[in-house]
Amino acid sequence: MKTKNIYKKILCGLLIGTSLQSCDDFLDVNEDPNNPSSENVNPEIVLAATQVYTYGVLAGYVSEFNPNAVQDNMNQLGNLMMNNWTRDVGASNSSYYFNEHTYNVTSDFYSGVFENLYLRTSNYTFIQNTTKPGYNNYKAIAKILKSFYFQYLVDLYGNIPYTEAHKRGDNLTPKYDDALTIYRDLVVQLEEAVTLIDNAPAGTYNPGENDVMLGGDMQMWKKFANTLKLRILLRECKRTASSAYISSEMAELQSSGAQFLGPNDNVTINPGFSAATNKQNGFAAMFLTINDTYKNNWSSTAATKYTVSYLQTTNDPRLTRIYSATSAPGGNDYNGHQQGDVLNTSTNYPVSHVGPGLLQDSSQDGLVFTATESLLLQAEAVQRGYLTGSAKSLYESGITESFKLLGLTTAQAVTYYSQATNLIGWNGSTGNEIHAIINQKWIALNGINGGEIWIENTRTGFPSHVPLSTVAPGSTRPIRLLYPSSEIAGNTANVPQQNESEAFTSKIFWNQ
Repeated sequence: MKTKNIYKKILCGLLIGTSLQSCDDFLDVNEDPNNPSSENVNPEIVLAATQVYTYGVLAGYVSEFNPNAVQDNMNQLGNLMMNNWTRDVGASNSSYYFNEHTYNVTSDFYSGVFENLYLRTSNYTFIQNTTKPGYNNYKAIAKILKSFYFQYLVDLYGNIPYTEAHKRGDNLTPKYDDALTIYRDLVVQLEEAVTLIDNAPAGTYNPGENDVMLGGDMQMWKKFANTLKLRILLRECKRTASSAYISSEMAELQSSGAQFLGPNDNVTINPGFSAATNKQNGFAAMFLTINDTYKNNWSSTAATKYTVSYLQTTNDPRLTRIYSATSAPGGNDYNGHQQGDVLNTSTNYPVSHVGPGLLQDSSQDGLVFTATESLLLQAEAVQRGYLTGSAKSLYESGITESFKLLGLTTAQAVTYYSQATNLIGWNGSTGNEIHAIINQKWIALNGINGGEIWIENTRTGFPSHVPLSTVAPGSTRPIRLLYPSSEIAGNTANVPQQNESEAFTSKIFWNQ
């Protein structure tokens, strides 16, 4: 990969999302090079940048101007909501994660998720709307990734701007569309993406190095599209009114021979991440300096006592990869704090932090969608009767992929899932198979995609054993985010009115 050129395109492509400015030799136009118009910008200028910056909202990133300021991201949010991370009560900053622990969801709580996803995904709209010939594959990728992130916007906020979004100066106050209608169109967009790939004419450009996720492997993009469609359908499978629609769409997947992401099919991103300013993997940058030494956010973010204990009790060796060993005598103990604890003599002890299976160095691949998640989705679809196959085999394969991704072995995975333990071994989970599948997703996506496991918990109620923070204001955790202050102020006539209690009571359509 030509890292220097890719990063130059990333910096240039970032500008496209807000205003079209000069990008040196990457803009070959016959007009003022300092003021190019959108019709003269090719998709390859935009794709890599958009992939990198949308990944940051998913998994984590820091401010370009302040390397110590962690930006709002779904991974951090979900891991705190699902009791995987907490504050190290011995850390100097006593305000760390205060709002997350107290479930203080306001219009300013993680508002950057909404704001930055809309800003960054506008480039996908730009790509999919290009009228230039030869860009079928680029347009397909844009449709897939835009659908990927817009599903999350619906899952976290409900009704959102969709049909009038991304029109820039042509419409600064877009209307809000119905969440169910958006979900239906996301499926259509994914089907269109597959068709674009299948029917790409001779001479269609392959994105190659401009695709910093899958390197232009369009068969993998088709698998990703099919898997994402499966996730969208399963998300609303408990909604009685959707039953016929879901059965029909699932049957279409089955009859068409759609392939899903399977073993080793991890969707990753890496444009040439390195230990340098503005070039770190976004997740790594939250915890590591550009010299790959731990920064304050790593030492302040602790494992929770509950999750450490759960992994120990169930003989799960992933504990040693998800969390770090403590500095206790012997150096191989694992411990955490109860989420919501404050500093006192009984809680001021060495605890574990983000572990070596998740955090290697600044150059590590970013994880966008794992083979584990895909296989567990397929296991659920089979268990619910939507697809044919062996739910048990898919479940065990999903666990195996989680072990491999974290640096453990297949043999260790077999030993683990062969236990006759409820929510661990398939046979030991008879009658609780869906709970077991979601429980394994909670473990496998710990530190990787916390937002997904929080949403899945909202959808299914599983894993039901995960406790609330000890300083929770009530008996339930939040089920959604609220529209941000910026939207309330700038799109007042269209944004739905909310009060703060709705973070706990206003259900997304698929949960109604």
